[in-house]
Amino acid sequence: MNIEVRLAHNTERLVVRHMMELYQHDFSEFDGTDLDEHGQYGYYDLDCFWINPNFSVFVIKVDDKWAGFVLVNDEVLNPENSATIVEFFVLRKYRRHGVGQRAAQTILSSNPGRWEIKVIQENPAAFRFWQNVIQTNWPGQEQAATMDDDRWHGPVFTVTIPPGDF
Repeated sequence: MNIEVRLAHNTERLVVRHMMELYQHDFSEFDGTDLDEHGQYGYYDLDCFWINPNFSVFVIKVDDKWAGFVLVNDEVLNPENSATIVEFFVLRKYRRHGVGQRAAQTILSSNPGRWEIKVIQENPAAFRFWQNVIQTNWPGQEQAATMDDDRWHGPVFTVTIPPGDF
């Protein structure tokens, strides 16, 4: 299995938008979101990830087939952190095959600093996934806390990625 994780090209915006609909379909189990009048979930600010220089879109491919995406930005809860994973999606077909693990490792390792990863309380599988990714790749570099304020409700992982780690 050849796993590719890279920054998305501008020409792939529509592909990412389509995968976002699949992500939001999966996520509707947790947040109760319904389709709009056009039969879409919509992600109101996806375009800002293509415009803002501090935002990034990564795509994941497996054997040259679309397998997911990751949205990253610098809008952190803790000002000591440098970046955060905003959305992380792997198509169901590729889950539990190391694709997500590889994507997370590649993105975090190629961008040293203090990362913040928020997980909604209602998604224990995501909590276990991130806990495993961090403890496997950067043992002793992580912190976990639960926030419950107007900014976030749920677990927040913080991990320091040293330069030259990958």
